[in-house]
Amino acid sequence: MPAGRALSTAFGLLMVASTALVAEGPSLVGAALAVVAVLFGIRFAGAATLAVMISVVVALLADAPPMSTALAGVAAAAYLVLRYSNSVESVVTAPTAVGALGFSAIGLGATVIPVSVPWLPLAAPVAVLVSYVIVVKPLLAQRR
Repeated sequence: MPAGRALSTAFGLLMVASTALVAEGPSLVGAALAVVAVLFGIRFAGAATLAVMISVVVALLADAPPMSTALAGVAAAAYLVLRYSNSVESVVTAPTAVGALGFSAIGLGATVIPVSVPWLPLAAPVAVLVSYVIVVKPLLAQRR
């Protein structure tokens, strides 16, 4: 097994383990299915995506704590990036790591800070759209 495939499998198992920490009943069965999907992901890349989706369902069913869910998210990002790449050196870059860790930190910050603003869920999609436009605008200007 190549080093990249072994490393991606390790991240896949870390992802499942971090979501299954508090799993009971149906969510524990889901965690077992996710482990099987990670093992199938060694041979079939599509199973890796299925393993991530099953882990998301396990985290929802088990009501996993935010820190373990953030760890699962970082592990899932590393798992998919490494699984779908040809070599580890080509994908393990500073922007990839900073992006995965940065978004996880933002997500954790959003769960830690108690905010009781009733209109905030309505403003979030607009904020995401505006930030997307800000990020993409320089790229579109370069194409002209």
